[in-house]
Amino acid sequence: MRYRDATARDIEAVATLHADSWRRHYRGAFADSFLDGDVFADRRAVWGDRLTEPGPDRSTVVAEDDGVVVGFVHTVFDEDPTWGALLDNLHVTHGLKGRGVGRRLMGRSAVAVVARTPSTGLYLWVLEQNTAAQGFYGALGGTAVERGFSQPPGGGRPARLRYAWPDPSVLVVEEAGRLGLG
Repeated sequence: MRYRDATARDIEAVATLHADSWRRHYRGAFADSFLDGDVFADRRAVWGDRLTEPGPDRSTVVAEDDGVVVGFVHTVFDEDPTWGALLDNLHVTHGLKGRGVGRRLMGRSAVAVVARTPSTGLYLWVLEQNTAAQGFYGALGGTAVERGFSQPPGGGRPARLRYAWPDPSVLVVEEAGRLGLG
């Protein structure tokens, strides 16, 4: 498995993985008409913008297996004055869940956050119905600190939970250990 910064050549792969993940996990929260129709086009437009015009305020890392993108994480630095950096997206190919790819991507996000602003936190939003993801984030030390509502493309208003890591260096230590640096 190789982890690297995403580039514009990853737009199609990232959009495809993102759309597949939403179709699998967001059914019932997002409109079926959107998930069955425009979700790929929507995700392609989002990733087209993000990856063709990267900025210093964000980071996207992909996981590759034999040259195929199998996961990605997108982090927006200094997004919230209270909670810190936003882990905006983390998705892993369905067949590789439970094999450490998501854990390593979380570590890469935390490394980028701590390198940029060591005293900031890291947070993300997860749909309330996505209990598997909540279990994953909880196992990584994240705490559900707030409940709100999402306004997804295509309509709907599903409940979501904010998970936070006030000190993301705990994820950095774990990643450094895996890399043989700790």
